[in-house]
Amino acid sequence: MNTLFDGIPEFVAVARLGSFTRAAGELGVTKSAAARAVSRLEVRLGAKLLHRTTRRLTLTADGEIWLAHCVAVLAELDRGAESLTMARSEPSGRLRIDLPSAFGRLYMMPLLIDLAKQYPALMLSVSFTDRRVDLIAEGIDLAVRIGVLDDSPDLVARPLGVQQLVICGTPAYLEEHGSPGSAEDLAKHDCITGWRSELHAAWLLKQPDGTTAPHIIKVKHEFLDYEAMLTAVRSGLGLAQLPLWLVGDDLRRGTVATVLEGMSGGQLPINILWPRTQTLSARMRITINEIARAANAFAGSTPQVKMDRL
Repeated sequence: MNTLFDGIPEFVAVARLGSFTRAAGELGVTKSAAARAVSRLEVRLGAKLLHRTTRRLTLTADGEIWLAHCVAVLAELDRGAESLTMARSEPSGRLRIDLPSAFGRLYMMPLLIDLAKQYPALMLSVSFTDRRVDLIAEGIDLAVRIGVLDDSPDLVARPLGVQQLVICGTPAYLEEHGSPGSAEDLAKHDCITGWRSELHAAWLLKQPDGTTAPHIIKVKHEFLDYEAMLTAVRSGLGLAQLPLWLVGDDLRRGTVATVLEGMSGGQLPINILWPRTQTLSARMRITINEIARAANAFAGSTPQVKMDRL
C-alpha cells in the first residue's frame, strides 16, 4: 500500500544525481524500481516532476517546488533521528560554561563537579565573570546570568529564578551608627559597593508607587565581588546591598541584620543562556536540565530566594 513518503527518497536522489542509474545505485535498488517509484509519486500528486529525455533528466516547475518540500522534510527527519540518538547517549566532549563569580562558585560549582564525576567523558572549561559575555564570539556553550537580558534572536534563555537584594549590616555597626529610617539617611552611613562603571553608585529601592528605582549613595568602600563585600560587612565596615542567596545564613544566625525593610528589594532575573541551535548535544541537554533541577532544590533549601519551577 502506498504511503505519503513512497517515491520521495528516489525522487530526491534522482533530482540530486541527475540519473536513475546513479540514484538506484546509491539507494541499493534497481533502476526500474527507482523509475517506477517516481512514476507512482507523479500519479499520486497529479503532477509531472521530471522531464525525461534519452540524454538527461531535468526538473519541471512543479518538480522544483516539490523538491524543496521533500528536502526540508527529509532534513527534519534526519534531525529527529539525531535527537533520538543523542537522547540515548551520555554527555561527552568539552563544555564551555561562564558563570557569575560568587553565585557560580557557591552554587553552580558543586553541581558541575558532581556532573563531571557522573560522566567521565565530559570535559569542563568553566570561567567566572560578572560582565556581559558574547557567547557566540567567545565560543561559550552555556552561561548563567543575573540581570535583565538584551533581546537576541541568536540566544535561548531559560529562567531559573529571581535574585532578591537587601541592605544589611552587623548589629554592632547599626548600634554604633544607628539604623537608617529612610533612603535619605543612607547619606550618613558608610556604604560598601562593588566596582562600578558609572560615575555614581546606586542601590535599587522600592518607591511609594511600588516601582523600583536607583538611589545614589555615597561610597566608603569598593570591593571586587559579592564575597569580598560580605566579608567587609561581617567585619563591621558598613552597609551593603547584597543578594539573599549570599547573606541568608548570616541573617538566620543573626550575624547581620537588614535595614529599610520594605524599601530595599531590588529583584533581578536569573537565566541560563545558550546559542540557538536545531538540536542540543547530550552534554548541553543534560547540563541544562541539571542546572534547572538544582535551581528547584536551591529554592527549597533557601526560602529567601524565589526560584521558578521548570
